[in-house]
Amino acid sequence: MASQLVTDSGAWQELQGHASEMGGQQLRDLFDQDPDRFDLFSIQLDGVLFDYSKQRIKPETIDKLVALANQQDLPEKIRQLLRGEPLNSTEERAALHTALRSHSDESVEVGGHNVVDDVHAVRSQMGDFVERVRGGQWRGFTGRKITDVVNIGVGGSDLGPKMVCRALRSQADEVIDIHFISSIDGAHAADILPRLDPETTLFVVSSKTFTTADTMSNAAAARVWMTLAAGDVKVIPRHFVAATADSAEAEAWGLPAENIFPFWEWVGGRYSMWSSIGLPIALYLGMEAFEELLEGAWLADRHFESEPLERNIPVLMGLIGVWNSNFLGMAGHVVLPYAAHLNHLSSYLEQLEMESLGKSVTLDGARVNYDTGPIVWGGVGSNAQHAFYQLLHQGTRSAPMDFILPIDPAGADADQYQLTIANCLAQSRAFMVGQEGEDPYHRHEGNRPSTTFLLDALTPRNLGTLVALYEHKVFVQSVIWEINPFDQFGVELGKRVADQVHQELLNHDSPPERYDSSTNGLLNRIQRRTL
Repeated sequence: MASQLVTDSGAWQELQGHASEMGGQQLRDLFDQDPDRFDLFSIQLDGVLFDYSKQRIKPETIDKLVALANQQDLPEKIRQLLRGEPLNSTEERAALHTALRSHSDESVEVGGHNVVDDVHAVRSQMGDFVERVRGGQWRGFTGRKITDVVNIGVGGSDLGPKMVCRALRSQADEVIDIHFISSIDGAHAADILPRLDPETTLFVVSSKTFTTADTMSNAAAARVWMTLAAGDVKVIPRHFVAATADSAEAEAWGLPAENIFPFWEWVGGRYSMWSSIGLPIALYLGMEAFEELLEGAWLADRHFESEPLERNIPVLMGLIGVWNSNFLGMAGHVVLPYAAHLNHLSSYLEQLEMESLGKSVTLDGARVNYDTGPIVWGGVGSNAQHAFYQLLHQGTRSAPMDFILPIDPAGADADQYQLTIANCLAQSRAFMVGQEGEDPYHRHEGNRPSTTFLLDALTPRNLGTLVALYEHKVFVQSVIWEINPFDQFGVELGKRVADQVHQELLNHDSPPERYDSSTNGLLNRIQRRTL
């Protein structure tokens, strides 16, 4: 496809013609026409059911989308991803998050080296450490057991572990409590540190480069807090460990090699919770739970690798996303978990999808002439019903929705949880069928497409499967759109400009004049206020 954009291709043109037919198709009519629609458009993978029957599709739609996928050579791209080929072309490296959940007898070679051996060596190191901390052998500077773990990170080094720990909190015991510090303004540290006992607190500093300004400023504040409490900087190795791809930087910061849990350059931040970045998950929930999380993701990897495109869950997720965005004109995507403990899932998926797919240049360097990543947003469904559902029901803008519902109440009152189940199923149906209404104010057009993920229970295994399915969905869409989902140069630009502006704030000798009038004016105002 190097010679033309995907929009010029035959498969794309076929879908455009089909969209003209399907644009006015009512979902309720599709269900009336086919009583077996659910059976046709749903797939079970272990403890996760994927129901896409409420999408505005027919079997013909799937056939045309699969033809587009084959035209874009998706099956071979999947094989290349799982083999460890350098698909991150702009940074000239592989994207091997799938190797992080591999079994020990598998082989994924990069440069002739089996990286699976390295992955399991670090996993063994993590397991030994987790056992020592949770078992009380690793103690603080006064000999007391560790009771609190604080993860210091930002982006994927924060969102992934935090999402999982919050999602699975009902399965946590009372051995370790978990906390997260990410805000660069120091507010998180100011909120959390005064409530902790330095004698029983362990910090995990999570940073790929160990130079990220947000993370390292918070780590420095935590080190000062610990040193002042102990009266001696020598206690730091008892209370700080690192998860990083740059062990030398972590050692220069003051940590011994045995306190460093490495990962590798081919691990992207938003794909990193399967690596040693997941250490806080293992400390909070236990190593067995972390390994179950990995196993669930491994199941999704094998499904992605082996199932035909027309019955492959992440392939269908990605293709239906392309259908909704590029052919039905829907610019957003809403994630609606119906479980209070999944309150960080929407934020996690916002980063995964928008940082990966927020690109406007193809792999060949050409400017795209089509929409790529949708705007992803959402919230816990039972709360969102009283917040933004009004726009989704009757507004002028429509966005496809993902409903995520665990069947098991996970410790909640079983009778009360039936209300949650009822609301989730009712909302997906109401968005689909709408309501005629006796006047225009009560009219609901319906025909709002949605997908439902039904989890047997909110377990580490099922959560791992769900997240990995979304990861692979992102890859599928990147192949269709011919973009690189593994770089994030926009993020890096913001960091560089922030470093420049920070230097201006530190220079009080003269007012800044090097930027635009807005930035200069704001800096002048701030400097006058703070001098």
